[in-house]
Amino acid sequence: MSGVLDPLRLKAREAKRLLVDGEVSAAELTKVYLDQIAAVEERVHAFIRVTADNAAKYSTKIDREMQAMRGPLAGLPLAVKDNMVTEGVTTTCASRILHDYAPVYTATAVRKLWDAHVVMLGKTNLDEFAMGSSTENSSVQVTGNPWDLATVPGGSSGGSAAAVAAGEALWALGSDTGGSIRQPAALCGIVGMKPTYGAVSRYGLIAFASSLDQIGPLTRSVYDCALLLRHIVGKDPYDATSVELPFEVELPEGDRLDGLTVGIPGEYLALGIEPGVRARFDETVALVEELGGRCVEISLPHTEYGLPAYYIIAPAEASANLARFDGVRYGHRAEGAEDLLEMYERTRGEGFGAEVKRRIMIGTYALSAGYYDAYYGRAQRVRTLVRRDFARAFEGVDLIVSPTSPTVAFRAGSRTDDPLAMYMSDLCTIPVNLAGLPALSIPCGLSDGLPVGFQLIGPAFSENRLLKAAHALEGALGFETAPTFRDSAASSDAADAARSVAARAAADGAPPAPPGEASS
Repeated sequence: MSGVLDPLRLKAREAKRLLVDGEVSAAELTKVYLDQIAAVEERVHAFIRVTADNAAKYSTKIDREMQAMRGPLAGLPLAVKDNMVTEGVTTTCASRILHDYAPVYTATAVRKLWDAHVVMLGKTNLDEFAMGSSTENSSVQVTGNPWDLATVPGGSSGGSAAAVAAGEALWALGSDTGGSIRQPAALCGIVGMKPTYGAVSRYGLIAFASSLDQIGPLTRSVYDCALLLRHIVGKDPYDATSVELPFEVELPEGDRLDGLTVGIPGEYLALGIEPGVRARFDETVALVEELGGRCVEISLPHTEYGLPAYYIIAPAEASANLARFDGVRYGHRAEGAEDLLEMYERTRGEGFGAEVKRRIMIGTYALSAGYYDAYYGRAQRVRTLVRRDFARAFEGVDLIVSPTSPTVAFRAGSRTDDPLAMYMSDLCTIPVNLAGLPALSIPCGLSDGLPVGFQLIGPAFSENRLLKAAHALEGALGFETAPTFRDSAASSDAADAARSVAARAAADGAPPAPPGEASS
């Protein structure tokens, strides 16, 4: 291997060129990331499980059988969010109820990448069952933001976002139910994309809210985002909601936005955007016009109702989906129960964390007799209004832009006792999921030394348009994605307590959390 590869700056496009040109082997490339994990993981806590032995062996096999294992992704190391099942590797959803769950099959999106000979480095941390906006709801550990380890990486795909930002993975898969790819991408200073609902199969993604969940990429560049996306999209016979895209995902080129009309919704800018975030957003909007685009003000009048509608619909679907975790078929089972009902109650009481229990209770109430129409039915009608707002807006604009998150990364522990404040983190991202649209976040600068995200939203199946526009903006912005790894609260007992899952008092008798690092 000539020279030293910098995992904090290396992009998949460059890594593949090095592999093709013979300047680095797959084993050497994998070792770069395993060494980085060994160097920083004790501080970042991005991974629930590191599959170091498997990664090393498989990358060596790729080098040995390179004629049979050629392809645009062969040999490129990847991290996978731990709510996508992986045969042979424990999948936990960062929950005690699945602490030892060994899947017998692999999620379609992951299987497609395995078939393309990607090297899996391990499974990343998340908010339990993807329910959260900070990755503080994990039963395993609290992940730190590589820009400032005393702050959160966002959520629920915070482990995947932090791993990419910290140079522990070349790129990663996450899932997005209400912003869980885009928001952590924004807070960690990387690129994150939620595709059109149905563009990527959800088969093997452990369900949170089935009408909202979507798998997508977290990467260091828009080009890498397109490269990873094009390998995971498509119709899947195992997922009835999946669709065949009417186009091939294109690898973006160009540095201009000539002829593009971009809408700026006033309602989003009235959502309590921090001054520093607003300043970076305004600068990026000005850059859109410098590149030849035209920016116009638009209205999405039902934006303010998106958050309350989401927090009825998502918990209702979660209540139904999580009913399967009962201690009968798989996962944790409480010991010493005298009858079936007690076994159910104790299993779920011991296995689920506080946020999951909260959402199950809300969802069950919303679906109960006498309240279904008043809550769930009304929320679905609001969802229709949100969709219509976007449809009308896209009659006059090509794309819509907004800040990805109203704030930069906040301190760990600062919102854990205030669920509503935590929910407000997703104000700018939730409407996209309600409407099933594609959107992506790119870093557009810093505020108080922390990354700011710029969100681009398109109509259904406009992934190529989004990627091309984001690529042009990314080039003009020239954002440096290497984090600082500072710790503004390194000596704070309060910060240490906030980071410690043990300090958040797991229930007595609960099963052990999965290991933070292991080989499988």
